[in-house]
Amino acid sequence: MNLVRNTIMVAIERGALILSILFVFASVGLKAQTTVTGTIIDKESKDPIPFVNVVFAGTTVGSVSNMDGNYKIQTTEPYTQVQFSFIGYKTVTRSIKPGEENKIDVRLEPEATLLNEVEVTVDNKREKYRNKNNPAVDLVREMIDHKRQNRIESYNFVEYEEYEKLQMSLSNVSNKFKERRLFRKYKWLFDNVDTTAIEGKALLPIYLQETISDKYFRKSPEKKKTVQKAHQKVSFDDYVDNQGLSTYLNYLYNDIDIYDNNITILTNQFLSPIADAAPTFYKFYITDTLKDVTPKLIELVFVPRNASDFLFQGKLFVTLDSNYAVQKVDMTVNKNINLNWVRELYVEQDFEKGEDSKYHVVKSRMRADFGLSKDRGGIYGERLVSYKNFTINNERQDSFYENKEQSSATAEAPANKDINDESYWLEHRHDSLSRAESKVYQNIDSLQKMPSFKRTMDIATLLLAGYKSFGWWELGPVNTFYSFNPVEGFRLRIGGRTTTRFSERLYLETYGAYGFKDEKWKYYLGATYSFTGKSIWQFPVKSLRVAYQHDTKIPGQELQFVQEDNFLLSFKRGVNDKWLYNDIWTVDYLNEFDNHFSYRLGFKNWKQMPTGGLYYTIQNNETSTTIQELTTTELSLELRWAPGEQFYQGKSYRIPIPNRYPIFTMRFIGGVKGVFNSQYNYQNLALNIYKRVYLSQFGYTDIVVEGGYIMGKVPFPLLAIHRANQTYSYQLQSYNLMNFLEFVSDKYVSVNFDHYFNGFIFNKIPLLKKLKWREVATFKILYGSLRNENDPYHNASQFVFPVNDQGVPTTYSLTNEPYMEASFGIANIFKLLRFDLVRRLSYYDHPEVPKWGIRGRFKFDF
Repeated sequence: MNLVRNTIMVAIERGALILSILFVFASVGLKAQTTVTGTIIDKESKDPIPFVNVVFAGTTVGSVSNMDGNYKIQTTEPYTQVQFSFIGYKTVTRSIKPGEENKIDVRLEPEATLLNEVEVTVDNKREKYRNKNNPAVDLVREMIDHKRQNRIESYNFVEYEEYEKLQMSLSNVSNKFKERRLFRKYKWLFDNVDTTAIEGKALLPIYLQETISDKYFRKSPEKKKTVQKAHQKVSFDDYVDNQGLSTYLNYLYNDIDIYDNNITILTNQFLSPIADAAPTFYKFYITDTLKDVTPKLIELVFVPRNASDFLFQGKLFVTLDSNYAVQKVDMTVNKNINLNWVRELYVEQDFEKGEDSKYHVVKSRMRADFGLSKDRGGIYGERLVSYKNFTINNERQDSFYENKEQSSATAEAPANKDINDESYWLEHRHDSLSRAESKVYQNIDSLQKMPSFKRTMDIATLLLAGYKSFGWWELGPVNTFYSFNPVEGFRLRIGGRTTTRFSERLYLETYGAYGFKDEKWKYYLGATYSFTGKSIWQFPVKSLRVAYQHDTKIPGQELQFVQEDNFLLSFKRGVNDKWLYNDIWTVDYLNEFDNHFSYRLGFKNWKQMPTGGLYYTIQNNETSTTIQELTTTELSLELRWAPGEQFYQGKSYRIPIPNRYPIFTMRFIGGVKGVFNSQYNYQNLALNIYKRVYLSQFGYTDIVVEGGYIMGKVPFPLLAIHRANQTYSYQLQSYNLMNFLEFVSDKYVSVNFDHYFNGFIFNKIPLLKKLKWREVATFKILYGSLRNENDPYHNASQFVFPVNDQGVPTTYSLTNEPYMEASFGIANIFKLLRFDLVRRLSYYDHPEVPKWGIRGRFKFDF
């Protein structure tokens, strides 16, 4: 089904942009840098002290210590002293050497007198922490009780203007790369390095997007609407899907609602510090009272009970009034958690009191620094969202909410057009750009016009995405140029397709292949026409495709989005000699709608000719008849609904971005006897439901439920041939220890569970947590059956099930016992690899089936 993906190419293509740009720009000029590191402990108890303020004396530049009392601060300014301060302890100042690495361990001495307010209690961290009789926990429980009234959803109607800025930069790339010959032509680009935006980091902006929108919300019935007024972004045309890149980055830097129980960031869920279950997972400390503001504010520090869990640590400023609302958030994550590639992550939010005396967010800022190691170059990303003109209870007609997302037309901002007029943005953006940010649009545009950059990106695209562009034509995919199998032996293939430079509406694709063992040519020719006037890849698609293919195929794999001539998939276990030669004519019409409902109408004339060890035979008493070919003509209808779906459009397919909604796919296929030599009448109905279930600290589970029913009398090639996998790659929607053509059914139901623990177990094991491995577990179960009219053991007119060289059957119907397999795997090995130990749990008596197996796949994730 649509959920099956070529896992290797998905991982490579999703990372293609960042890796390619890093390849080109691995250089940022740095000033002499001062680094101060060390550990802070309690002088008496010797316990580490978290959240100690560490700053360069006389400035606000600094950081706080982590759960282990460790800290690190950096600067390029010539500061000579560092100050350590924490409520309940004496402040300490130490001298440092500018421009060098300094290691300073500090022992803080408790104050003789601690703050003693009626409203405020300071925990000195030496007594055993308890929730009972803890005023900090009591305060949090008041916040939890008042969450509903403090959320936007408490209003009947809300509207506001939103400004969003998403920026990506290269950070701290070593200076020695700048002098390499490869980068000499790009020295002008490094003049745009910014050393002021983030203290201690040199940033080179490479991507920027800005959006101004009006947002509308209605409580009952719940409706949301976005009216985009202006948008501009850096564009990497010809190399990536710009819209998909924007969608994916916004998915990583998700909207943050501190009042949600779970907050999704970088594909992971973190438990909010004011979630309903927060007192169970967090420790809370009241550290200050701000009395010079109205209402009074409580400074509330929170830290995880277990430093390896997906939790935040930081400060909340809480209003000491009847609202118990959040006035400010400043939080990060513990460095011990298993976040892939992420070196630093910060979230800051500011809230403002409205006319109704309730607080709403006015600014949200998320910052993340990615890299392979702590101190080398990487990618820094920042998303800033600002809110203005907050209006409540402005009731609007139902018709206003019918179109959920659209663009508004004004004199300054025409509908559906990017706004590149800087005067417009100077007037309307909520937050000013830095000097470096203001130049990024022009710099990247100039960069893409350089022949040397184009050549470099062409090479990177060829290696990472599999295609080499020649303007109006692309050659590829390279992973299919060479492969091998038992029928064709050594196979060479070459092909390609047109690009939008040839035509926005018309897309052509072809390939030719030759097998040196069977000495036969295979080929494909397809043409797709877009009725939208846009590319056939640009959502929503409305297109017509006509294609002809003469090639080999493994029976039962036609619904897999896996190229059997992929070189890495040529390596297979066991016997794999039952193949088909196919002649396939297809006509396919696809119509997608803005609400992510789509339908697909199809025509298929399919002539299949068995080859290798596969034979189509009818055994009637003593007479055996061999059938040379089987021809069918099918009409099909596929309905798909994916609410709120987002995706990145790859070079050959879409990479979905999971959300909280299920995806429904229903397919009906009808065989029509007598049309273009079709030999059978039958009807095939199938339904597939996919859902990701988030379990907060325990990770998430991908669940796939599928069922099908075939009506009519048909031979086994037209039955449901269950998806098997004899390669050594782990395929999510296949049965990885089932042999090809092992099971067929005319009615079936299956359930697959794939659970990702996100390091929940390994993070608690000292020797394993340093590796940052993640646990995965799967379970798959398949029930099916076969009616007597389709079973050759009960109906002699049907094709005999295939047998091996010894005459032992290798194809079966599912009996009362289901097929089952389970696996436990380790993911995030070297941050890219997953290996599963797979166990087959039923049907051990079948020939040449393994009970155990090890399978691997690539998985790019955070």
